[in-house]
Amino acid sequence: MQTKPTLSFWQIWNMSFGFMGIQFGWGLQMANMSSIYESLGAEPEQIPGLWLAAPLTGLLVQPIIGYMSDRTWHPTWGRRRPFFLIGAILSSLCLFLMPSSATLWMAAGLLWVLDSSINISMEPFRAFVADQLPAAQRTRGFSMQSFFIGVGATIASALPWIFTNWFDMDGTAAPGQIAANVQWSFYIGALAFLGAVLYTVFTTKEYPPSAEQLAEQKQNKGLANGVKEIYDAITHMPKRMRQLALVQFLTWPGLFLMWFFFTTAVASEIFKGEPGSVAYGKGADLAGLAYSFENVITFLFALILPFLAAKIGQKWTHFTSLLIGGCGLMLINFVDANSAWMLFLIMALVGIAWSSILSMPYAMLVPSLPPHQIGVYMGIFNFFIVLPEIIASLFFGDIMSAWLDNSRIAAVTIGGLLLIVAGFLTLRIQEENV
Repeated sequence: MQTKPTLSFWQIWNMSFGFMGIQFGWGLQMANMSSIYESLGAEPEQIPGLWLAAPLTGLLVQPIIGYMSDRTWHPTWGRRRPFFLIGAILSSLCLFLMPSSATLWMAAGLLWVLDSSINISMEPFRAFVADQLPAAQRTRGFSMQSFFIGVGATIASALPWIFTNWFDMDGTAAPGQIAANVQWSFYIGALAFLGAVLYTVFTTKEYPPSAEQLAEQKQNKGLANGVKEIYDAITHMPKRMRQLALVQFLTWPGLFLMWFFFTTAVASEIFKGEPGSVAYGKGADLAGLAYSFENVITFLFALILPFLAAKIGQKWTHFTSLLIGGCGLMLINFVDANSAWMLFLIMALVGIAWSSILSMPYAMLVPSLPPHQIGVYMGIFNFFIVLPEIIASLFFGDIMSAWLDNSRIAAVTIGGLLLIVAGFLTLRIQEENV
């Protein structure tokens, strides 16, 4: 097996930079899609179902892309980079078209294509760290991804507020239309996504496979072999992966409930606005700014994560971070229009959790995986992110209307409780420090 050299700070920077672009895609949709849906006529109980695109595409696309990228090699473009580039081109087109959505079905359809395209880029980026870095640098590699995710999401989430407050752009729109500040945010996001991925593609080289690996790849290609390999990987999942899977299964629905309802909770229940009103627009922009602040904390905390993990261990770092984030989300019950500054405290605490969520589970997972199946297993690991989101998307709308009286604040609170439970489950993980 080829010994991987220790990479410099700037080499890790270059190979991770493209993740900032990917986060422009995620950040824009997380901060704005629920309000876009409501502006186009969606009711609160419809929102979870309209978000179904993300988990379904992740469930279907990521294992397939992982399998394909494990078996791809081009002398110029490498193994993972072709997928970075294809996903970035398609995602940028969707981001550019999203502001033209005139109907609810058009926005939902574009989100399906957007999420499929983002997944084409994102999954190989996770495997990229394991490919390029020796074991001792993987925590740093995943933390650098967290850093760039934080930077990208900070800018993406703040863009509507920036366009309104710095460039005097209209933050409101008539019913059935998307505000100008949101439109331009998506245009800028499209350019940023493509540009950041191109930077990584052209500044980073990949290690070529050995002759034996190339021969094995040629022998085991095809749909039937792909399905068999994915099935075998699921049935022979390493023990630590099963333990981490349960943590992920509870962590991510907590995040999804925040993404589903935080912006509209602020706009509708804290600022008491209706879609299209000044109060609603002000609340939505402030929520976006709070998301931006969350991601400032995310990338700042990412800088100390490797040192914290080395000091107290990866699982204790993750446990503490999830506990902090969960308690943060529950603070939304104490916010009103006169104490809106607390939104920034909430999202600062969530930012600590988010930084760890983006790095620690992957850093704990990789040492337990077969090196030649990193892509497949990363795709399977994503099951435990998207399956709970599918469940939430299909059923939480009914819970909202039947039991929560369509309270968006109550939904965010449940999200916080799920993060806390996931944190305690982290303590069950058998950790190997590398």
